[in-house]
Amino acid sequence: MNTPASSEYLLLSRGQWDKASSKADIEAAIDQFYTWYEANLAKGVFKPGSRLTMDAALVTREGIRTDGPFAEGKEVIGGYWIIVAESLAAAAAIAAQNPVLPHGLNFEIRPLESERASAYRHTNETPPS
Repeated sequence: MNTPASSEYLLLSRGQWDKASSKADIEAAIDQFYTWYEANLAKGVFKPGSRLTMDAALVTREGIRTDGPFAEGKEVIGGYWIIVAESLAAAAAIAAQNPVLPHGLNFEIRPLESERASAYRHTNETPPS
C-alpha cells in the first residue's frame, strides 16, 4: 500500500474507556487492537506509534507547568500512531476498523504536513480573523 501517492496521517487516540464496558471486554479489545496494529505494521499501513504515559509538562511563554492534567477527559490523548494511506478518507476508513472503538475511545486523524511553517500562510496556528 505504500506507494508514491501515499501520505502519512497522524492518528490520535482520544477519550476514555466506556464505564459500561467490563474490564474483561476492554482487555479483549486491547488484545485485538495489538493483533490488528501489528498486522497493519507488517503490511506497511501503519508506522510505529506509542501509548502515552500520564505524566505531562506544559511549556508556555509563562514557563513550565507539570501540575496537569491539562485537558478534559474527553480531550485526553492516550496514544498516537501513523497511518500510511492515499487520502484522509482512506486513513479514516482504516482507523474505523480499530477494535477498541466500541469501548469509548475515538480517533482524530490529521494529515502530516511536510512543508515548512510560515507566518504568511494560513495554518493551524493562525489566529481567527
